[in-house]
Amino acid sequence: MDPNFTPILIIVGAIVAFFFLLYLLPVNLWFTAQLSGVRVNLLNLLLMRLRKVSPALVTNAMITSTKAGLDINSNEIETHYLAGGNVNSVIKALISADKANIPLDFKLATAIDLAGRDVFDAVQLSVNPRVINTPPVAAVAKDGIQLIAKARVTVRANINQLVGGAGEETILARVGEGIVTTIGSALNHKEVLENPDKISKTVLSKGLDSGTAFEILSIDIADIDIGENVGAKLQTDQAEADLKVANARAEERRAMAVASEQEMRAKAQEARAKVIEAEAQVPLAMAEAFRSGNLGIMDYYKMQNIQADTDMRSSIAKPGGGTSKGSDKKN
Repeated sequence: MDPNFTPILIIVGAIVAFFFLLYLLPVNLWFTAQLSGVRVNLLNLLLMRLRKVSPALVTNAMITSTKAGLDINSNEIETHYLAGGNVNSVIKALISADKANIPLDFKLATAIDLAGRDVFDAVQLSVNPRVINTPPVAAVAKDGIQLIAKARVTVRANINQLVGGAGEETILARVGEGIVTTIGSALNHKEVLENPDKISKTVLSKGLDSGTAFEILSIDIADIDIGENVGAKLQTDQAEADLKVANARAEERRAMAVASEQEMRAKAQEARAKVIEAEAQVPLAMAEAFRSGNLGIMDYYKMQNIQADTDMRSSIAKPGGGTSKGSDKKN
């Protein structure tokens, strides 16, 4: 190796070692913390680097909290960072809560943050209430008239209920249920239109914010529209259904009557067939009576006269039978 090249390698190695040492020991952060009145151990900053914790994030969070008058140590911030929390959001939320006289400690703030809620937005919502517009809620009064109501719900965050408390969807669902119940209990739709504030008072008295992450401040009915006459429509549908049932029953009775008539006709045809069959046996019986001597010629003539007399009487008994015979005699 060239003896002149050795000093160059030593200088380069020293420079690399110097910058690596500066990376491991963030002297500039330590110096900034000292100027800000934050007591941070340089060795502690080195250990943060080795634990894969951002020393800059922890140091800046401590500087910000100290300047705001908060007492938070580096171990708490580092623990929350390792747990996957948003350190900056927690620090900002604590400062905002302190300025607004909202009771919020570091433990509760980190719990809210780790629960997936924006703790800084929650503090802002506690200071500045939010207005939630409900979707149109349709309900029917006792007189059958449908009313469509829209409400504005003013809420603010309930810090103590943010962990495990229900969200805005639950508030909207409960308010909608309260509107439907209030309108449904009204005797007629005019009563609701004349006193829309009755809905607000009734819904507020139910304590709908129980178990939620919000506190309901007010419920204001923004608009009420008249919908369909549901009662009349239901009555019309019921009448049509009853008519269809009646028609079906009448058709059933008609079909049964037709079937019964056809059955009677079949029985009548069967009876006529039996009569014809019996009449066909009469000549045979008479012939047999002649051969056996049970019927004489005079008996046969008497029977023929009786038959002729019967036919004449039947002809006279028919409508118009006597007139036609009288006119025949005159001719």
